[in-house]
Amino acid sequence: MLEKTNHQLLDYIKETPAWAVSLGVHAIILMLMASITFVAQSPNNQLLLSSVIDEAVDEEQFLFDATVSDQVGTDSNFDTLSPSLATTVTPEDPQEQIDQQLEEENLEVEVPTTELVASPSDAELVESVEVAGQTEHPGGVAGAMDRLTFELASSLSDRPTLVIWLFDASNSLNQRREAIAKRFETVYSQLGVLEEKNHKKFPLETAVVSFGKQTKFITEKPVHDVTDLVEAIRKIEPDASGEEKVFNAVSQVSRRWQSYKTKLRRNVMIIIITDEKGDDVEILEKTIAFNKRYGMRVYCVGNAALFGRDKGYISHTWEEDGKSFTMDLEADQGPETIYSERLQLPFWGGGSGKLDRMSASFGPYALTRLCAETGGLYLVAAEGSGPTFDPSVMRNYPPDYRPIRLFEMALKKSLAKQSVLQAAQLSRVNRIPIPTLEFRADNDNILRQQVTEAQKPLAILDYHLNSMMAVLERGVQDRDKLKQPRWRASYDLAAGRVLAMRARSLGYNEMCAEMKSSPRTFEDKKNNFWRLIPSNNISSGPSVKKMAAKANEFLSRVIDEHPGTPWELLAGRELQQPLGWEWQEFHRDVPALGSNDPEKAMLLLAEERKKKAKMKQQAGPKNIPKL
Repeated sequence: MLEKTNHQLLDYIKETPAWAVSLGVHAIILMLMASITFVAQSPNNQLLLSSVIDEAVDEEQFLFDATVSDQVGTDSNFDTLSPSLATTVTPEDPQEQIDQQLEEENLEVEVPTTELVASPSDAELVESVEVAGQTEHPGGVAGAMDRLTFELASSLSDRPTLVIWLFDASNSLNQRREAIAKRFETVYSQLGVLEEKNHKKFPLETAVVSFGKQTKFITEKPVHDVTDLVEAIRKIEPDASGEEKVFNAVSQVSRRWQSYKTKLRRNVMIIIITDEKGDDVEILEKTIAFNKRYGMRVYCVGNAALFGRDKGYISHTWEEDGKSFTMDLEADQGPETIYSERLQLPFWGGGSGKLDRMSASFGPYALTRLCAETGGLYLVAAEGSGPTFDPSVMRNYPPDYRPIRLFEMALKKSLAKQSVLQAAQLSRVNRIPIPTLEFRADNDNILRQQVTEAQKPLAILDYHLNSMMAVLERGVQDRDKLKQPRWRASYDLAAGRVLAMRARSLGYNEMCAEMKSSPRTFEDKKNNFWRLIPSNNISSGPSVKKMAAKANEFLSRVIDEHPGTPWELLAGRELQQPLGWEWQEFHRDVPALGSNDPEKAMLLLAEERKKKAKMKQQAGPKNIPKL
């Protein structure tokens, strides 16, 4: 029966036209392909429905010495700090990307306890992030002006352009304003030659504005003829208030001349000339949102921030009572990141003045981010008096210029990043003392008194170091998860320096205790001072030796993995000094104390210091200007 049926089927196929057979075969193939597609999509559908499970924290093992106790209280403000510089991974699947975006927009984020930058409003948070700018090192003011000439020419080749020059009116900008005024005509003559060469009319309009505590419009309306603008720049009235409300100035000129973009369909370029970071960072987010919305690019000719520090230094000369004074005055120039990632720790033995003035290779965070998010450039015209670094190397260590909410979200996923920022904050709000290394020893009583006084700040030092160690210890388990070189270098340097300083402080305390209990005698009777000098011999017990070994491990890793960077320089300076101590005797000519009474001796020494300080103050200026 089956055989008969098969014969009938074959006869039917033979009688069927060829086009019908081909149609049937293709239909079967299409059905098979559809089933394969369905199978391939099923896992993705399940993946979209799955939830993200936070990785559990492994608290079983820390790399630091187990004898160190956590002395940070549960009420500490630093336990709630939550900025972030981490990178967010973007899903490849479009549907998954949409779901993640919706989840992020509805996520509630804690506000950091350290209000260095105001958090944006809900309306600003939905603004897209499109960082198109960068930091460049054009070679001083002359190079910056050449770079701006190129940017202006590019803008003019696209459409008519309004350029607004915003000059910081601070006294510290006198030389830079003059340098720019000298090149002002050169810039516009070059643009005129370009116009003539291309046989096109480039309607370039210019406005000049100054800012300090107030914004002043040098030109009430944009002008075509720049002949009188050079003289106007030279006559900008100095602002002695010490305030630089740069973001308010950007906001004012943007709103005043936004019609050039919306109605006249012109490009608008805003060029800031300054040497500080600005005192009104609280309106940064609104300024960015407005200028991005209307496509007005912001450029800045400014100074590089000091690496990980708020305060920079500017050499300034002024006249007072017929005398001329030149001093390095403090100025608000940093840091280069939203929150400082560098611990403010001194070095034993001093000699670190230049290291406190290291260039960050990037501009101050707020100004650089304004330029970056509006598609402009931050042009570094000066880098201060400290060490500088190759921009091509530092390009691998960029700060994160994304909005604060993304800092917050990413920080919650990394204990290592949290610990770096918290430890840096601890070092900033608490003064970290370094005890003296020299002790006068006219007799044993005076020596004991001096050693006792030296040990008092040591208790404060050890408490702060122990607190920072406890914070960094909580992040050590996440250290290997850090992907960005900047974060790895910051964590290793912070851990290495804190461990090294703690090992030194414990050894110092033990050496002082031994000297008090059994004062040493001078081999040379002419000597009258003892000095503690660094030594490779660590005689403070196994826990301190283990701490010193771990410090060397962290610092050596910074040097090996981050050559040519500020992190390497600081780690190398820390390792230059051994972690142990030994006594050295020497002689110094000093007035005789004339008494064996240690209290009277200490009073005499204090009086000598007061006299020297008073004489130094009388010789200096009485009114130091504000920059």
